[in-house]
Amino acid sequence: GLKRKQPRDPCSSSDGTEDSDFSADLEHAEVSETAQRRSSTRLTRLSLRLSQSSQDSAVEVTRSQQGATNPTGKKYPLRQSRSSGSDTEANGETDLKQGADRDETPPRTPTGNAPSSESDIEVSSPSNDLDERLAKELSLKEAAAHELSHRPKRRRFHESYNFNMKCPTPGCNSLGHLTGRHERHFSISGCPLYHNLSADECKGKASTRDKQAEERTLSHRQDENRHSTRNQAPTERQLRYKEKVTELRRKRNCGLNKEQKEKYMDHRQSHGTNREPLLENITSDYDLELFRKAQARASEDLEKLRLAGQASESSNMIKTIVFGRFELDTWYHSPYPEEYARLGRLYMCEFCLKYMKSQTILRRHMAKCVWKHPPGDEIYRKGNISVFEVDGKKNKIYCQNLCLLAKLFLDHKTLYYDVEPFLFYVMTEADNTGCHLVGYFSKEKNSFLNYNVSCILTMPQYMRQGYGKMLIDFSYLLSKVEEKVGSPERPLSDLGLISYRSYWKEVLLRYLNNFQGKEISIKEISQETAVNPVDIVSTLQSLQMLKYWKGKHLVLKRQDLIDDWKAKETKRGNSKTIDPTALKWTPPKGT
Repeated sequence: GLKRKQPRDPCSSSDGTEDSDFSADLEHAEVSETAQRRSSTRLTRLSLRLSQSSQDSAVEVTRSQQGATNPTGKKYPLRQSRSSGSDTEANGETDLKQGADRDETPPRTPTGNAPSSESDIEVSSPSNDLDERLAKELSLKEAAAHELSHRPKRRRFHESYNFNMKCPTPGCNSLGHLTGRHERHFSISGCPLYHNLSADECKGKASTRDKQAEERTLSHRQDENRHSTRNQAPTERQLRYKEKVTELRRKRNCGLNKEQKEKYMDHRQSHGTNREPLLENITSDYDLELFRKAQARASEDLEKLRLAGQASESSNMIKTIVFGRFELDTWYHSPYPEEYARLGRLYMCEFCLKYMKSQTILRRHMAKCVWKHPPGDEIYRKGNISVFEVDGKKNKIYCQNLCLLAKLFLDHKTLYYDVEPFLFYVMTEADNTGCHLVGYFSKEKNSFLNYNVSCILTMPQYMRQGYGKMLIDFSYLLSKVEEKVGSPERPLSDLGLISYRSYWKEVLLRYLNNFQGKEISIKEISQETAVNPVDIVSTLQSLQMLKYWKGKHLVLKRQDLIDDWKAKETKRGNSKTIDPTALKWTPPKGT
């Protein structure tokens, strides 16, 4: 005889899979007992329609006594509900199906989804082989349904990806991701091909890392049970892991053989910088795996920033800065600390040049900042224009912040933190709120090549207003006071070269306009204007005023250029010029 299973405990969990002792024989026996005990049972059949206008219809069918005594004559799909309050494991819902008309597909719920927590089995005959086969199929179906219910939802491409974007690696189709968690990538940091991997390999490595993370979390939970003491000895697991790592590092090969070197060289010659160098056998497998984990983690962080729209590769991460009443778009990358560079926007105090992360921090800082002008000595003042001399050794933090700010708008600048050997001359424009930064130039305290400018910058909000030529003119004024001939340090930026060429042109045209003699000397021009002779000759050549005739160099006095310069000077006025009498400065001695 069959042994009846006790009702399930209401506290027991149901995960959508069948227990091992739930065989089809037990279910068939329960159907027979229920059919004989109840002479008349109302059966409800739910008819599903996939169209939107479908409605549920209930059809009640009264089963005759003859049909009840012979339950094997027709097939009854049994919906088995695991309820603790029922006397039997199956009751209440039975769908009547004809043998010829029955549907082979699993029954659907009114929502159109296959049931996951309820099982549908068909009882056709008391045959043990058939029952075992049905039970096995049922277990497979429910296991598959359980697996699908726990599977994460697949992300749609159009929700987070722009198909117009493309990975910059040659030959890459942008599919896969180094982290193994994304379907596509658009940067080198997430490109499996660049890292000499495939998309499937990245997914396999991701699953391995997840398993290791779960094991590590479990071990940490076990370690939490120990008493926390200040000097705690390592656990046995930690000692075993340390020995394992030591053994792995000891096994690595010391150096590459000839074949490996040839392989690495062929890879480098074939791909160049378009692929990552081969890293195998360079270090131990353990350390290489640690490096791969760090790469994947960094790539995941960059992907989050990209999806948030805050960062993209091959572009400047600091997009804008809030400087006083201006919001300035940056031009180049500047090596600000990473926690500030990733923000995309910086907030700066225009007086002390301190950089901050938010508008609230800036507002609080401005409420207590006592600076209203740059530190150092004011050596020039005329009207609302002032120039301050700042020593990089005495005011190191201010000068470093000034260099970081300047790098946002200069491409060739390399000086950031080593500011002690330099003097900074900061030009400001004053109003009732303070002295606002217009521009600056830096100068070596002891220049071997007599450079009078190391770096020069005019802030973007003051460009094309004559302040750049004022800074250049001021640097040559200092050279005149020092009785030296000066020249800017090379290489010059594009805007710097344009500004200097324009300044040298005006200096030469002014000198030639006032010159009344017949013979002119390049050395005399250099001594009077403090411009380097090389710069004078290059400017005369660009103006086509230097000719070679009969073995002699001649300087042509082109009156048309002089007349054009006079007209521009008259139109411009004298508002943006340096007055030598307003300078109160003596050259510094030593360092």
